[in-house]
Amino acid sequence: MAESSSYEIDLGNLMAFNPQYSFDSKSSREELVTQAFEQGTVLAQAVVDALFNLPSTQDPDGPIVSLPAPTTKIPRSKPLPKPKPPTKWELFAAKKGIQKRKKEKLIFDEQVGTWKRRHGYDRVNDDNDIPIIEAKATDEPGTDPFEQRQKEKKSRVDKQEKNRLQNLKQASKMGALPSHIQLAATALPITGTQGNPKKISKEELQKVAGMASSATASGGKFDKKFSDEKPPKHEKKYRKFLPAVEGSGMGTLERQQTEKVLNKLISQHSHEVLNVDKAVNMLNMKKEKRQRKQREGSTSNKFKGNKKSFKKSSKSRPTNKQKSK
Repeated sequence: MAESSSYEIDLGNLMAFNPQYSFDSKSSREELVTQAFEQGTVLAQAVVDALFNLPSTQDPDGPIVSLPAPTTKIPRSKPLPKPKPPTKWELFAAKKGIQKRKKEKLIFDEQVGTWKRRHGYDRVNDDNDIPIIEAKATDEPGTDPFEQRQKEKKSRVDKQEKNRLQNLKQASKMGALPSHIQLAATALPITGTQGNPKKISKEELQKVAGMASSATASGGKFDKKFSDEKPPKHEKKYRKFLPAVEGSGMGTLERQQTEKVLNKLISQHSHEVLNVDKAVNMLNMKKEKRQRKQREGSTSNKFKGNKKSFKKSSKSRPTNKQKSK
């Protein structure tokens, strides 16, 4: 075996290479495979020896070593993603020196007197938990304060969505859209590729719209639909099951189902479903077993004699004295 000093070992990537070895081009495929396995075994052993030479720490599962930094540069299959451009808020925060700090998830709600989440379902200061809203001096008479809060919330959500789309538009100009958005938007080429923008056909749009409409828990049953919206096409067949509770027509459905199965078995193509030869062989074997048992029983009865019981009878026989009398 060659010395490990002649190998180029990269423990950071767990790789080893022998620059002095070369395969013979005239050898057959089987010989090349054998040589490749032999050299691979030698190089793997060299990597293991180098790992055991590193300083290690003891652990119940065995010695643990820290790998050095890799020395071999492995090429990437895809180019590096471009950095995202900063959003408006990030630019404003950097200008004003605002630092992002971690906020607590639970906040004490003084209206209810319990700890609640900051955001999401059953959050703190929820509009549904406010029974009374104090009127302000600037409120117009006749306005509903609850409805006004709903409008303000909707305007905030719309503004946030507008800012999000604006940030995505700015990122698309620089070619730094997130990968999941690039895959969803089929009209845009993926970053790093030189593909032309794709045109979405009418069928693809209908298919995507049908998938989106049936992606809810109810399958789109309770979703709002447009006046001219068509129901999504279902290419697959629906499975039909009998009702779990007996009711009107239950017996007829079961009868139809059993008749369908029997007709399939007794039809002219029944040989494809039922193995007739196997059934006939099983019947013949049963007949032979029955006949064999009958023959064995008849022969055993011939050799058996009449069994006489040697037990004393219950009636006592008369003695000599009783006979003389």
